[in-house]
Amino acid sequence: MAKAAEIKTKPTNLSVQDFINSIADEQKRKDSEVVLKLMERAMKQKPQMWGSSMIGFGEVRYKSPATGREVDWFKIGFSPRKANLSLHLMDMQRHAEAFKKLGKFKTGAGCLYINKLEDVDVKVLEKIISASAK
Repeated sequence: MAKAAEIKTKPTNLSVQDFINSIADEQKRKDSEVVLKLMERAMKQKPQMWGSSMIGFGEVRYKSPATGREVDWFKIGFSPRKANLSLHLMDMQRHAEAFKKLGKFKTGAGCLYINKLEDVDVKVLEKIISASAK
């Protein structure tokens, strides 16, 4: 097995709840609580802070298809950023059909960006998160 590359963002012992409670924007804080519960239910495990601003579940050795570089990362997770909620879900292509029903969002490499949960169908989002957790 190849040695994983060292990355800056690593699991920490910081409190996930303290982090969410510290989010100044009330809507983002409430949305983060909902996403946290959806991911906890899908993964059937407790979250962990990764770095100072990412909440992750599980751990996987991820290999970049582009570079072949391997890193230890969380299986699914999210970060309540200033501009949006950034959901980290591996294998975005497999969600193409569900995305058609989701609502207003953007995607990046492995990320789903949602401004606020009222912009999307939360039931569809829950299915996407559950599929990513498997």
